[in-house]
Amino acid sequence: MRFTRLFNRITSLAIGSLFLAGATSFGYAQSTSEQPFQRANVDLELVLAVDISQSMDTDEQRVQREGYVAALTSDEVIEAVKYGPKGRIAVAYLEWGGKDEHFIVADWAIISDLKSAQVFASKIAEAPLRRVQRTSISSALGQAVAMVMENPYHGTRRVIDISGDGPNNQGGAVTRARDAALSSGVTINGLPLMLKAESISWQSMLHLDHYYEDCVIGGPGAFSIPVRSKKTFGDAVRMKLVLEIAGLTQEKPRVVRAKTRQPVKCSLFD
Repeated sequence: MRFTRLFNRITSLAIGSLFLAGATSFGYAQSTSEQPFQRANVDLELVLAVDISQSMDTDEQRVQREGYVAALTSDEVIEAVKYGPKGRIAVAYLEWGGKDEHFIVADWAIISDLKSAQVFASKIAEAPLRRVQRTSISSALGQAVAMVMENPYHGTRRVIDISGDGPNNQGGAVTRARDAALSSGVTINGLPLMLKAESISWQSMLHLDHYYEDCVIGGPGAFSIPVRSKKTFGDAVRMKLVLEIAGLTQEKPRVVRAKTRQPVKCSLFD
């Protein structure tokens, strides 16, 4: 009940902020005369980059897939899309593992209403599950940025939503890939998955949520939502999508590093 009230409040703020912004701060994307070729204008270009490394067991992968499908077709997400200045977003669903192991499960498509969301979500739901070795966040970010730069859409904002259950351990420095994405005008938000029991998981030893805060996310309004149980995964994804679609920004960042902890050494596993 407490989480539901919080979520409803965030949803209301997100939609209200997006509606008010429509008259002023979104004017740039309305003109395509200076573009080298005609692009379809959207409020947001969003890559959902999802970890499928071997540390994710089959049950966790299934929960992950179902969570994204349910969130994309939820009333809250559809309402957030409709209240945008243009009333549509462009989205792609990418699965990733080790270096250069990328699988576009659902390619770029426009979501503007429930029907288009259901068509996109069905591609995710129907794709076979796969697992690969290693965890290359840096390679995944590179692929996601390329997808943003090469797609046929022109969004007011560009966001990579990356989820994962471990640190970067292949494919070059994660901070270098992050900084390259930020220099391209892409914001990175995180969904660190901390689903294993503390007694058997290095996620807790590493404090994966801190790792994502310090080493992975960045850009205007960037934020990270850690997921600590399978039961809360769907709610976390839905809240995250509403915030990303609304494009809320605050004077203070949503992620504030705790003063009582030391910064994470990002290169520890690179």
